[in-house]
Amino acid sequence: MPANPYSNYLEATVLSADPVELVRILYRTAMDSVAEARGHLAAGDIAARVQAVNKAWSAVRELSFCLNREADPALARRLAELYDYMQRQLLTANFEQTDGPLAEVSGLLESLLQAWEKVEAPAGNGWNANYSTDQAELAAAEL
Repeated sequence: MPANPYSNYLEATVLSADPVELVRILYRTAMDSVAEARGHLAAGDIAARVQAVNKAWSAVRELSFCLNREADPALARRLAELYDYMQRQLLTANFEQTDGPLAEVSGLLESLLQAWEKVEAPAGNGWNANYSTDQAELAAAEL
């Protein structure tokens, strides 16, 4: 069976991405999934809504796992709390079948992605684990 070209492209993108771009990919995945969930909620497609919410929840969970808690413990704690809140809102939206929590999560993800879009990946192949946390905090402070 031939491979899915989009799947191959996505795999190549993820495997060649630097850590900053991987975080951006997770944010975009979560945002796209929330948008899909909102569409499925409006259309009354329960199974598709549940699948989209689960995908968004998993992307936010992965963002939480990626936090560098040693580089800036206070920032990591605040982000972890925000990610936890977003996950709870996703579950609330799914359980109560309401759009409000989905809209809120969408707005939060958009704000955070805007901050990450301002972060520049380090030159070369060297990666400083503190770089993304410090730069993201500065970018988020500008929003």
